[in-house]
Amino acid sequence: MHECTRRSFMKGGALAAVALTAGLGGVPRFLLRAAYAEGRSARPRILIAVFQRGALDGLSMVVPHGDPDYYPARGSIAIARPAAGTSGTTIDLDGFFGLHPAMEPLKALWDARRLAVVHACGSPDTTRSHFDAQDYMESGTPGIKSTGDGWLARGLQALPSRGASPFRAVAMGTQLPRILRGEAGAVAMSSVADFDVKAGIPAMPGAVNARRGFESLYERGVRDLLYGTGRETFEAVRMLKAASPQRFAPENGAQYPRGRFGDSLTQIAQLIKADVGLEVAFADSGGWDTHAGQGNERGALAQRLAELAQGLAALDRDLGDRMADVVVLTMSEFGRTVRENGNRGTDHGHATAMLVLGGPVRGGKVHGRWPGLSPERLFEGRDLAVTTDFRHLFSEVALGHLGVPAGAPLFPGLAGSSAGHPGVLA
Repeated sequence: MHECTRRSFMKGGALAAVALTAGLGGVPRFLLRAAYAEGRSARPRILIAVFQRGALDGLSMVVPHGDPDYYPARGSIAIARPAAGTSGTTIDLDGFFGLHPAMEPLKALWDARRLAVVHACGSPDTTRSHFDAQDYMESGTPGIKSTGDGWLARGLQALPSRGASPFRAVAMGTQLPRILRGEAGAVAMSSVADFDVKAGIPAMPGAVNARRGFESLYERGVRDLLYGTGRETFEAVRMLKAASPQRFAPENGAQYPRGRFGDSLTQIAQLIKADVGLEVAFADSGGWDTHAGQGNERGALAQRLAELAQGLAALDRDLGDRMADVVVLTMSEFGRTVRENGNRGTDHGHATAMLVLGGPVRGGKVHGRWPGLSPERLFEGRDLAVTTDFRHLFSEVALGHLGVPAGAPLFPGLAGSSAGHPGVLA
């Protein structure tokens, strides 16, 4: 290898370093591309998307305790008003909004102005179907079921390849989510430590089918899905095993919650520390469909919120200075009804609240226009109205943080103006 090429290559991060020592029989093509990619020595900007599937009750996560119609409507599920010196009540943020007490681990990030909230956020489509609403949010085309790819995949495709690492986009799970399906290429893995090739449909035209290429080599333990060309798929498996991201233990006293969500965030942090070229990561958080027994300060919803808050706070602590280049974006397909139902829960609604966390975030602020909870201001007389189209929020993060070009077809049909952006980025 030419000396200047070797020097550039060795600057390419953990994967580049192991390529010359792992006995791989030559340097993989994606790492050679990375060696020449402009700006490879700089840390990449990373977006972590968290999908709260099931429809989050944003009125309990971020409580509008200053709205005079909140407490009369909520009955037994209302979150107690803030009370100075009293634990277990709404954690006041700005005199009008507050966090659910289970979200206490995030209060320090709010105070540090690294956590922002976008309230009354959601889809312009009025469906209350989980399946349809999730599909629309992941495809980025509300009301259109025929869209073939996801908005994050389109965003990645519009970006410079930056070396085209096969771990550029990673979803924690057994299947690639709708949001990352497309021609950009993405990986689904249930475990970093056990990552292997699993048969699947290639994302790019002409790509080698993993079933024909590699299942014979991995008769046992083929658990995970990698979209890409056959040769580079095989190389990627070997390279990740050599890089061993799992060796990176949580730092700075970070303690992730037990369970699938905590494990997902732990492994995303490991991939970031291993410098495998990660730009987009995706994690699911389930259990938000609270039709019955929702609870208030305690109960089923409080448990889910505690896990979310503990996980995000641990991720922030674990990554430390690396959070300067990371934005975490939460989303949920729609919100819940304003009024408590007959089962001490809530039914499918419209708008909800979304969180944005990270170094580049203009935090310590609830963004978006609050529509109010008076009966005449509710959507269809029952739901929190949408005042921020989710596409404007996602577009702002994609353009302002990841650097997706303004003219990219990120959200077909959405006006190109940034006037609707909530202003969450500094």
